[in-house]
Amino acid sequence: MARKALKIKQQRPQKYATREYNRCKICGRPHAYLRKFGMCRLCFRKYAHEGIIPGVKKASW
Repeated sequence: MARKALKIKQQRPQKYATREYNRCKICGRPHAYLRKFGMCRLCFRKYAHEGIIPGVKKASW
């Protein structure tokens, strides 16, 4: 889990646009962020397996 202070720090408007970065909306993880879904790969995998994300299913070929 991300520290609460870092989540709050990220939400503030930054002085320069290059300092802005994305965080997972669920757990706050800053790395492995999927823009299309707004969450990190770990939360994406969890919710995809549970069937919460519509249109996503595990690939098998």
